Amino acid sequence: MSTSSVLLMTLQVAALLLCWLLQQTVVAKEQYHEFVVQEAAVTRLCRKHSIMTVNGQFPGPALEVSEGDSLIVRVINRGGYNVTVHWHGVRQMRTGWSDGPEYVTQCPIRPGQSFTYRFTVAGQEGTLWWHAHSSWLRATVHGALIIRPRSGVPYPFNAGKPPAREIPILLGEWWDMNPMDVVRTATRTGAAPNISDALTVNGQPGDLYRCSSKDTTTFPVRSGETNLLRFINAALNTELFVSLAGHTMTVVGADASYTKPHATSVLMIAPGQTTDVLVTFDQPPGRYYLAARAYASAQGVPFDNTTSTAIFDYGGGSGSGSPAMPTLPAYNDTGTATAFTTSLRGLRKAELPSRMDENLFFTVGVGLINCSAAGQQSCGGPNNTRFAASINNVSFVLPSTLSILQAARYQGGGGGVFSADFPGTPPVQFDYTAQNVSRALWQPAPGTKVYRLRYGAAVQVVLQGTSILAGENHPIHLHGYDFYILGEGFGNFNAARDTGRLNLEDPPMRNTVGVPVNGWAVIRFVADNPGVWLMHCHLDVHITWGLAMAFLVEDGVGELQSLEAPPPDLPLC
Repeated sequence: MSTSSVLLMTLQVAALLLCWLLQQTVVAKEQYHEFVVQEAAVTRLCRKHSIMTVNGQFPGPALEVSEGDSLIVRVINRGGYNVTVHWHGVRQMRTGWSDGPEYVTQCPIRPGQSFTYRFTVAGQEGTLWWHAHSSWLRATVHGALIIRPRSGVPYPFNAGKPPAREIPILLGEWWDMNPMDVVRTATRTGAAPNISDALTVNGQPGDLYRCSSKDTTTFPVRSGETNLLRFINAALNTELFVSLAGHTMTVVGADASYTKPHATSVLMIAPGQTTDVLVTFDQPPGRYYLAARAYASAQGVPFDNTTSTAIFDYGGGSGSGSPAMPTLPAYNDTGTATAFTTSLRGLRKAELPSRMDENLFFTVGVGLINCSAAGQQSCGGPNNTRFAASINNVSFVLPSTLSILQAARYQGGGGGVFSADFPGTPPVQFDYTAQNVSRALWQPAPGTKVYRLRYGAAVQVVLQGTSILAGENHPIHLHGYDFYILGEGFGNFNAARDTGRLNLEDPPMRNTVGVPVNGWAVIRFVADNPGVWLMHCHLDVHITWGLAMAFLVEDGVGELQSLEAPPPDLPLC
């Protein structure tokens, strides 16, 4: 081929690339929003309350973007508590300063102050959400983040036809007192916090609670139409079974990643997780309950054993009879929960790395701290102890003088804020799911420890639940990353037995994985996003007790593999 021909082909390729880049620039947009964190008066369960909200709304405002759009959100704190906002599931590529967990990537926004979050939502489509990441404020400070395909790009389901309606459905919990007082009392005494008084759908408990019927959430729909329901479990401490009377739900996405379509009559959604389903309203016109109740996997542990309802109405009015009620699984139906989570498959073949640079094994579970060791006079746990939780026996302690990300950037080795010696395997190996684990293993060690990852490292993590105190399904959320869930099972993970059973073909991609009660889950990801990224249980009672750790992912080579500079208005501690 002549030199002129090679030059012509090069110019043609460059022109095509330039056109593509221009198209991306034209299609992508920048949105600006103001979130004012403030108190608002609401009435639930016959009582008036003053709750923390964003812009006076509960749930908070839904943000709707297209893939590739950038968000600029100025958060103004006019409330009485320190606050941060986490954009749950957003990759935050190179923008870790905007991730939001207090004392991990930033110091909190103090009352009267503000901070502007800036990030791009790239390579993700589906349903995510945002919520406060300070203490238990997220009980009422949360909202949906809906990411649609770019203009002209069809959904990869329903033969590309857009749904008639898209309906965000936020599932939550309600306390008949200030949630901040609930967690403060528990922290002071060392006891377990009070359970919630109600479950909610879009902020309302529903027909089965006192003083609630007139405000029950109602979704008007039309006969024959197919709608996309975007479920978000925003509850603090409760995994939920969800069902819609008389209708089949077809799962098409989870945690803003598409899945192979899967028809089901019941969903199990853990706190932090989202699930997108298609529903065709093909039943006789009428009113049908959507119902949600707890999946409570821990034996003997109190939970909110109530049922929240909303109504799908295509009967043209209230009618004379009660809405049809779905049959929900029993609260301890682990079989149904497992059948649902293991049914999910990624829409396309997984892009798994051929090598494995880090092979980590993390135990996750609860425990107890002896009163003498705690140095506390108030120990309201069993037998004069305080409740605790840990990963690999390290009970995570948040810093208070500087965020971990600031310390990592400006003080290198941690400067006394953290240490980079989080163990990659349990310090003591034992029968993790035995019925009677030795009491000598019940007490974790407090610490602020991170695990350092080289940029680009291929990482596998075995998440192993323990039966210490009580085995439980733990929804583990990783900030800054999506990961493949290669498999899950019960008992102790056995590499020789279980590795061959892992799904390397079409595993689902998520940001929050349920580690089965007295069981394990295996995840993989590539550490291609520099920064400090929290991994924690999304049951807030457990992160309060210390079930968390953080990865410190180093910069790679050059600007595009390095964390951006911190914003000038980053809050001070």
